[in-house]
Amino acid sequence: MQVPQQLIESVRRGEPGAFEELVRSTHRPVYSLVYRIVGNAEDAADVTQDVYLRVWRGLRGFRGDANFSTWLYRVAANAALTYVKRRARGGVPTEPSELPDLPASDGTEERADAELLEQALATLPDSQRAVVVLKDVYGWTCDEIGKQMGTTEGAVKVRLFRARQRLADELASAGVVVPLKKRKKSS
Repeated sequence: MQVPQQLIESVRRGEPGAFEELVRSTHRPVYSLVYRIVGNAEDAADVTQDVYLRVWRGLRGFRGDANFSTWLYRVAANAALTYVKRRARGGVPTEPSELPDLPASDGTEERADAELLEQALATLPDSQRAVVVLKDVYGWTCDEIGKQMGTTEGAVKVRLFRARQRLADELASAGVVVPLKKRKKSS
């Protein structure tokens, strides 16, 4: 996702319609990240609104040290992880039946695989789903994920391993073979 620098500056200056354009141009990837972490459409919509509120409040403090899209993804991931933590304390489960169909590419086989993967992700506990999405989809390091989730890098690695194993088991039960890398034993 590329956001033109002039649009960011227009938002900072408070130009009419600039923030709406920013939301319009970034909503889909932000919602997608949030959805993958929180696991259901209604909660993802609420968290995405919170993301843009945080962006509105924090944009003046955005120094530009990082790419704007990187900063926006961090804001979105932080908001989603905060929501997941709050939900975990309240014990609200994510129902796989609540998940809407997400569009896939043109191929029916790819679409079927994407649906199976979304269903398998929905079966994971929130903390495992968040780790898989941030690591495997968005490329965060285990250390970065640990800092954001308030846990250790080792705990993230354990969650990631367990989540990948569970995903492989879920997909295998649906007839999809997923090879997992074998860990090298250190001597």
